[in-house]
Amino acid sequence: MTGFLRFIGLLNAAVWFGAAVFYTFGAGPAVFSPEMKDLLGSKGYAYYSSGVAQILVSQYYQLQFACGLIALLHLLAEWLYFGKSPRRTQFALLIGLVALSLLGGAWLRPRLKHLALDFARPQAVEATARSFRTWQNLFLVVNWLTVLGGAAYLWRVANPLETTRFVSTSKLRS
Repeated sequence: MTGFLRFIGLLNAAVWFGAAVFYTFGAGPAVFSPEMKDLLGSKGYAYYSSGVAQILVSQYYQLQFACGLIALLHLLAEWLYFGKSPRRTQFALLIGLVALSLLGGAWLRPRLKHLALDFARPQAVEATARSFRTWQNLFLVVNWLTVLGGAAYLWRVANPLETTRFVSTSKLRS
């Protein structure tokens, strides 16, 4: 059971971190790349690229939240099975990552989705683009914090602090 719990925790942390890295360095920048602008054309680029980004972000935050939930359940299972209570820093890191995924998915994503729909109105494109860039930059900061926190969490799961259980010599009988 020890190996299975360790494997589940490590697999979850790797998927969580991998998804954040892939979105940050691969999928996210590709949507707003010059190649995408050439593909969609300059006229519909803002509307369609932001629409594609919203679909990707929605799936990304669903995965982030699912991984956070699995990590919390894994921490609970370790506590119940091994009897070791979670360290405060480990618990705070995990709660921080789950909070970032909730912040991004429940607060930033709907705001960006609303702005993406405003690109359809020609009279509001310039003001919407400025506002969208501001919210997109805030999203990037949250995403970078998720990547860094995910790396720290993956490191913690891959290198657990082993606490040796000492038995006092007075309890040993011959």
